[in-house]
Amino acid sequence: MSILIKNVLFNDRTIDIYIEGKEIKQIGEGLSFPADKILDGSRKAVIPGFVNAHTHAAMTLFRGFGDDMPLMPWLEQKIWPNEAKMTREDVYWGAKLACLEMIKSGTTTFFDMYQRPRVTADVTEEMGLRGIIAGVCFDGFDKEEAEKCKRHNERLIQDVDNYSKRVRFSIGPHAIYTVSGELLKWAHQFAMEHQIPIHLHLAETEGEVKDSLDRFGLTPVRYLYELGVLSPRLIIAHGIYIDDDELRMLAEVKVVHNPASNMKLASGMHFKFKEMRQLGITVGLGTDGCSSSNNLDMIEAMKLASLLGKAWRKDPEALTANEMLQAATAEGAVMFGLKAGQIKEGYLADLCLIDLNTPAFTPNFNFVSNLVYAANGSCVDTVICDGKILMENKKVPGEDEIMEKAAEIAYNLMKR
Repeated sequence: MSILIKNVLFNDRTIDIYIEGKEIKQIGEGLSFPADKILDGSRKAVIPGFVNAHTHAAMTLFRGFGDDMPLMPWLEQKIWPNEAKMTREDVYWGAKLACLEMIKSGTTTFFDMYQRPRVTADVTEEMGLRGIIAGVCFDGFDKEEAEKCKRHNERLIQDVDNYSKRVRFSIGPHAIYTVSGELLKWAHQFAMEHQIPIHLHLAETEGEVKDSLDRFGLTPVRYLYELGVLSPRLIIAHGIYIDDDELRMLAEVKVVHNPASNMKLASGMHFKFKEMRQLGITVGLGTDGCSSSNNLDMIEAMKLASLLGKAWRKDPEALTANEMLQAATAEGAVMFGLKAGQIKEGYLADLCLIDLNTPAFTPNFNFVSNLVYAANGSCVDTVICDGKILMENKKVPGEDEIMEKAAEIAYNLMKR
């Protein structure tokens, strides 16, 4: 399929973009190609599709459930007991709703960590998004459970050939308080062997740091350093409680900032975005799951990350709008080894058209500032992923059915 986008705003000038197959083939002015689809970019701007670098897709079913609680009581009393009741159908419709929400707000790639990863992979394939799906590991420091986790991930990685290149698998040990050191070391070797990412929650709360010191005699980052599992394959979610020496240990590691859930769960706010970037650490942005952030809106995540970083530093020049857009697009693409996240010839055609005919972009002195500080996901008009249109004129095919069915599934789950 070929797509020609005419007269769209990009970097303060009006351009045309020609997409052929899965790539951006040509960018210029006055382009004329016999495209299968011509999109009018008038009163619109183009941006790369967002990369949501940390989420739990099917947790859309828990939106608004168990709010206003600390992390561990929330997990132990509300989330884990109900997750244990989830069926394949529950995960399917929860993930379907998540994919719809991500498309509606401009996300084209997401990194997921949740149970029944094949189901989320199936939904990702159906909805046309790009997904890196982690096979979750919980062994609870039990050797039998550890062996089950290993076998599960060994089978999962063999299934990747059943999907298009938009779907990839990774390994996702949940956290150092739910996964043994032995399994963490195995996951590290497994990721190296198969050249896949490892996704891990780390240094998210003060309680986690205290428990790590009590159990291992080391802070979370130092514990991983001693295990020998810090590598370019490792992608850490949260990483709030990290000191300067630990930052240097993480030089090759990638980190995902999740400002909404960190603030809502009161986990912490001193995320060292600036210091990480100065050390060359790739830093992406994520929403976390809908039960802890309540939405999957990456535009909102950009705003929260910027304002939070400015506030605790008492520095209005910290974490600029441009830095946030980079973190939510190009840096996320780098994190997953994708030739995406930029509007350039030869890059994957993962992009969004932003509706400028809204109050948030009036006046439009600075498009990126308006996008990050004034807008939200509702400004996204059109979404293209892998060269295919997933949303046009703010409508996704079948969206009403998805919302109705997901709500029904969620209510039935809670009744059980």
